[in-house]
Amino acid sequence: MTTRPNGSLELARMLALGVPLVAMATALVAQYGFGLPPCEMCWWQRYGHIAAIAFGLLGFILRGSPLGRVMIALAALGIFASGVIGAYHAGVEYHWWEGVTTCSSTKIEGDPLAAIMAAPLVRCDVPAWTMMGLSMAGLNFLFSVPAALAIVGLLSKARAKGA
Repeated sequence: MTTRPNGSLELARMLALGVPLVAMATALVAQYGFGLPPCEMCWWQRYGHIAAIAFGLLGFILRGSPLGRVMIALAALGIFASGVIGAYHAGVEYHWWEGVTTCSSTKIEGDPLAAIMAAPLVRCDVPAWTMMGLSMAGLNFLFSVPAALAIVGLLSKARAKGA
C-alpha cells in the first residue's frame, strides 16, 4: 500500500467539509423530516457548522495554496466551536447548569396573537430527541470535537511531511 505525500492533507480537507455537511444534513432531516424544530442553542451549533461548510468548500477551491490549509483550519475551528456549544447545550438539557433564559421569535405576519399562539414552544433545557440517553447536542459534541481535533492533527502531520 502506497501513501501519497499529501494523504493527510486530503483527509483533513475531506473531513473539514464532510463532518459539517453530515451534521447539517442530520439537523435538517430532524427538523423537516421528523418535525423537531431547533431551539436557540441548536441554532448556535448550526452556525459553527455552516461556517465550517463555507471554509471547507474554500479549502477545496484553494487546494494547493497555503490559504487552502488556513481554510481547512478555520473549518476545524467552526466544527470545534459547534461541538463546544453542543457540550454546553447538553449540560443545560441534563440540568447541570442553567442555560439561556430568553426566547426567540421570527417575523410575525398577519395576526400577531394568532401567530404567537400557533408557534411551537421550543425549550433549550428539554431535548427534542435522545438516543441511549444522548441528545442531539450531546451527539454533536461527541462527534464534532474529536473530528475537529483529528483535522488539526492531520494538518500537523501533513505539515511535518512537507506536503
